Amino acid sequence: MGAKYTEAQKRATAKYQKENTSLIGIRVSKEKKELYQAHATNAGKSLSSYIIDAIEEQIKKEE
Repeated sequence: MGAKYTEAQKRATAKYQKENTSLIGIRVSKEKKELYQAHATNAGKSLSSYIIDAIEEQIKKEE
């Protein structure tokens, strides 16, 4: 049996996220989302990490 995710851990995670992260939302067509998701999966990444990596790569090119 796997480890339990306790209420204390849940609260700690929520507190960390509130204090240290921001949420960025974008809207794309369903077809684009499926395309982006497929590319992320093929790269072995989550869609969020794939997008962040693409942004970071573009920033490096511009500097």
